[in-house]
Amino acid sequence: MVCLALSVLLWVNGLVESLGRPSVGNDLMRRQLELAALAEPQVPPSLRPLLIGENPQAALLQELDRQATASDQLLRALLQRNSTEPERARPVLEELRNSGDPISRALATRLLEIAVLPGGQAIPADQLPADPLLQRLSCQALGATPSSCANPQAEGRAVLQLAGINLVPALALLAGVVLIAREGWLRWRGKTPPLPPLLGPQLGVIDVILLIAGGFVLLGALVTPLLISPLISRLLAVLQVGSPLAEGLTVLLLYLGLMAAPLAILRLMLNGEPPQGGWLQYRWRPPGPPLAQAFKGFLIVLPLVSLTGWLQQLVWSDPGGSNPLLDLVLRSDSGWTLFCFAFTAIVLAPLFEETIFRGVLLPVMARKLGPIWGVVLSSAIFGLAHLSLGELSPLFVLGLALGWLRLSSGRLSSCIWMHALWNGLTFSNLVLLGS
Repeated sequence: MVCLALSVLLWVNGLVESLGRPSVGNDLMRRQLELAALAEPQVPPSLRPLLIGENPQAALLQELDRQATASDQLLRALLQRNSTEPERARPVLEELRNSGDPISRALATRLLEIAVLPGGQAIPADQLPADPLLQRLSCQALGATPSSCANPQAEGRAVLQLAGINLVPALALLAGVVLIAREGWLRWRGKTPPLPPLLGPQLGVIDVILLIAGGFVLLGALVTPLLISPLISRLLAVLQVGSPLAEGLTVLLLYLGLMAAPLAILRLMLNGEPPQGGWLQYRWRPPGPPLAQAFKGFLIVLPLVSLTGWLQQLVWSDPGGSNPLLDLVLRSDSGWTLFCFAFTAIVLAPLFEETIFRGVLLPVMARKLGPIWGVVLSSAIFGLAHLSLGELSPLFVLGLALGWLRLSSGRLSSCIWMHALWNGLTFSNLVLLGS
């Protein structure tokens, strides 16, 4: 009861604090709009509605007018300069002329002193910002022709990034809708196979409370980081590992520390002769069936989570912060650092979380409450454990799908593969947007 009470207090505090964290969703939207504006000259007219929309520069300017930081002021001024109301750019340019980096000051001064440069010639690269979109907008604002300001290599890369971000998920969503319709038809016709027996460790409710509240929350998420964070910092200093790799290794080692206590407690709890297939029913072999089940479950849950996120956006447009790791991935440009983040998110997190929530919690709750309520309760705790009110409803739906996959497949490995696919899609989108 002490473990449970302390865990509830920690989770409530974490959920309330998530309301004050900035959401990575705003950065994702703005980055996608920036890519669309950069890719615009290279996108064929037939693909414009799908990839970039009708007027990506106007959409980006609208987003920056809604919320822009100090570092966005130059981009905002250039978009205003190239819009139908160029006079709106003057106050921002005057502010940039008196502050900011040397290139921004010089560029703002030139734009305020002249209307258009004669001749339509290209502007020297050393007089323009390094960002490709800012380069092109600055070049055009200074009077050069669009063709002389073009950067086909950067614009073509932006087209490929947008295709990876938009087209691949769109095709997966379409396939998921088809599979949902097929599953509904089969169930209506009564042609779905019966559920296999749900096997799991012979633990009770108190065991699960000690495992999750005591091991996962108190020891794993609270005590262990306090103990090992100084050791990790000292180790990285001795090895002379600097930023940004140090950030990636810190995340990786902290997650390993989070896993250690609950997995050690679970190992001590699993006594006696295990059932056929093991206590947790991983059943990795043969690899074909769990991979196929995971991919099918991933396609089915994608439109359901997307619909949940869309409905939440209608009711609660800005629910607050998301997982801090998402922001780290979005802003990182170090290969080894991204590898540490990827290994944590795509390998360690699915293995650990599925072991706890679908390997232990779901079977125990299913024996007490029935399989349906076992899935619902384990999904709710799975969502709450991520300590983000903004992500709670999508994570709950994802947990329902993972729980149903555990019931229908009889394998924990299918859930791990599906969880890894989900995290992998999220990670790849962040890398494409951030690169």
